[in-house]
Amino acid sequence: MKNLKTMLTLLAVISPLLLKAQSAQSQQNATPNVAQVHMVITDAALQEDKELPSLQKEDVKVKQGKNFLQVRQLIPAQGENAALQLMILIDDTLNTSVGNSLSDIKDFINAQPSSTVIGIGYMSNATVNVVQNFTSDHDLAVKAVRLPRGNLSTMDSPYLSLISLVKGWTQQNVRREVLMVTDGIDRLRGENPQPSRLGPSFGTVYHSMPTISVDATSASEISQRYNVLVHSIYAVGVGRVGRSSWDLQLGLSGLTKIAEETGGECFSLGTSQAVSFKPYLDRLQKLLSSQYYLVFLAVPKGKGGLQRVKVETELSNSEILAPDNVWVAAAAGK
Repeated sequence: MKNLKTMLTLLAVISPLLLKAQSAQSQQNATPNVAQVHMVITDAALQEDKELPSLQKEDVKVKQGKNFLQVRQLIPAQGENAALQLMILIDDTLNTSVGNSLSDIKDFINAQPSSTVIGIGYMSNATVNVVQNFTSDHDLAVKAVRLPRGNLSTMDSPYLSLISLVKGWTQQNVRREVLMVTDGIDRLRGENPQPSRLGPSFGTVYHSMPTISVDATSASEISQRYNVLVHSIYAVGVGRVGRSSWDLQLGLSGLTKIAEETGGECFSLGTSQAVSFKPYLDRLQKLLSSQYYLVFLAVPKGKGGLQRVKVETELSNSEILAPDNVWVAAAAGK
């Protein structure tokens, strides 16, 4: 009897411990694998004439669907973390009148801190002619800036040129950003064959580009895949499409789409030629000076892919510019 009482007493003590252990194991098994992901975000002022508060980790919320993801770190892109690779791309189809604003670009380059390395490239034939590789010698970058040629090639697409650049860009743990100076017009795919609505007897009919270039979407997705922020300055190009209000608006819409989806900014006066790029570049400088590395946890899927997230803050006078999507590697063991 005494032994029975002893056994019952031991069971009474051990049983709760077993239940807790099982519960903990069950919770652990129920918790999905998580992946640590990184993105660069920009803290932009809603009103330029008011103070922009510094972001703290607890100020930033990352939302995926209805769920909030855990923010692990928020690191200001300053001091030892200020490294920036900035590629300036100028479209060779631009009207040479843009030359009046090239001095603004040169001044902007000279104003960059030593932590910024700058490359200069010209877009034509669906690729980029890099005339100056990334350099911390800003004088070299300034000397590489020239007038656009103001003519057409056989494959003019700023979006394919951007894709070519991003795909060949060696990944490093620094900020990687692009400033495109272009009208955004896809001259390569400017005409699309479509079946005639009047019937088969009319055959296949060519129409002007009815929507934003399909390559703008691809360029946006690839830039987000490789954590490249894309900014743009709208400038007027050459040729008939450079005078077409329809094509001009489509080009500006493509540039705006890429900038907003990658966490960048598109600068324009509608489809009018800006007298000076200086106000745009001053604004860009403020954005570059208010950037952060954001580290948070996401739930990986069966294979790696882009996942939609929304980065927000409730701080007064603060608006976060961030990519619409982040690349999340495949779940472990998949």
